[in-house]
Amino acid sequence: MRFFLLVAFLVFTAATCHKNTATITPAPKLTSNCYKARLEIKGICMNYVIKVLDGDITKLNIEKEWKDESDGKVYNNVFALGSRCSFPDLAEGEEFYFVTTGIEDTNCNVCMAYRPVPPAKNNILVSKTACP
Repeated sequence: MRFFLLVAFLVFTAATCHKNTATITPAPKLTSNCYKARLEIKGICMNYVIKVLDGDITKLNIEKEWKDESDGKVYNNVFALGSRCSFPDLAEGEEFYFVTTGIEDTNCNVCMAYRPVPPAKNNILVSKTACP
């Protein structure tokens, strides 16, 4: 009987766990909404800081200048990642393209550890290919 309960528990546990399998998707063909960026800080618990390199920043929620309180470094044209669930696994310093989505993805678990990020946030969809 104990063996049956153990097996049932393991099957149930395995069925309820899932890995965040976000992938990089092609950017929609929205030239006015497409930006080139770089992942400046890949902080703990998806506390990511993104720098906008190219695109119309007047349409984004950004900090023109932000000082990281953890090391005193100043960053320009940055924002915090709002769409944590769908962001792919990129390396710090890696460049990418994105479009804004305006949709907050909250269908994943993110730990609550603190790492300073800018107050400005954007929900984005990442693409490795250039904007059209």
